Amino acid sequence: MSSQDLSLTLHSDGGSRGNPGPAGAGAVLYDEQGNEVAALSRYLGTTTNNEAEYQALIMGLNEAKRLGAQSLTVKMDSELIVRQLEGKYRVKAPGLKPMYAEAKRLLQDFASVTILHVRREFNKRADELANQAMDQG
Repeated sequence: MSSQDLSLTLHSDGGSRGNPGPAGAGAVLYDEQGNEVAALSRYLGTTTNNEAEYQALIMGLNEAKRLGAQSLTVKMDSELIVRQLEGKYRVKAPGLKPMYAEAKRLLQDFASVTILHVRREFNKRADELANQAMDQG
């Protein structure tokens, strides 16, 4: 498979213990066969849950781009972020506006993008990575 038809699935999750509080971001990328091709985890310092969700998404989008993905399916358990990216909800929080703009800019780098809201139990690996980052922080 050449990189010109590389299709990946990104699961991302962010969380904070307290809102705001110590926060972490997790992102995992899978190939079309369901193999994990990248796992990222980052401690974010003190931030809100929604900011952590956006930072996890941006981290995953940058990695998908670095790996050469053309087609990307994004799966997140944050309904707010998914609906904002779909244009169904406005971005009201000032702290989220620059992250929203960055995510939208990065999404334009892919030939095809599907963004899906999934229940938390279908986002376990990304959640695990976000919690790992919070534990290390």
